[in-house]
Amino acid sequence: MKIAMGADHGGFSLKEIIKKHLVEAGHEVLDLGTHDTESCNYPVYAEKVAYAVADKDADLGVLICGTGIGMSIAANKVKGIRAAAVSDCFTAQATREHNDSNIICLGERIVGPGLAMRIVDTWLEASFQGGRHQTRVDMICDLENN
Repeated sequence: MKIAMGADHGGFSLKEIIKKHLVEAGHEVLDLGTHDTESCNYPVYAEKVAYAVADKDADLGVLICGTGIGMSIAANKVKGIRAAAVSDCFTAQATREHNDSNIICLGERIVGPGLAMRIVDTWLEASFQGGRHQTRVDMICDLENN
């Protein structure tokens, strides 16, 4: 699977840990920055990852900032993106199964590396259940067209 990744300065260290974990698991990682801890603006990286996923240059995306919230707000502005900020395995699984999320957003100041890797693995292992959930995802997508 090809996974686009992005982070601001507040998520850089965790991005590097998760990137290594994903590569070791056999995934291809498209690292869209940032590439150091110098202060930068998270919407830049949210946009890059969101368009990589929306344009099918990557299958899924992982975004990391201090809390994951800013990244999710910015990424969700891109048509076709369903980005979810999560901090536990249950919501990671639920957002894939019920919301067909295509980007997961994490907070380096919220979750440690061990938990973050388990969250990402749980999210990647889950799959969209469709059925009644498809109706709801369609309703979300219709909101983009208004």
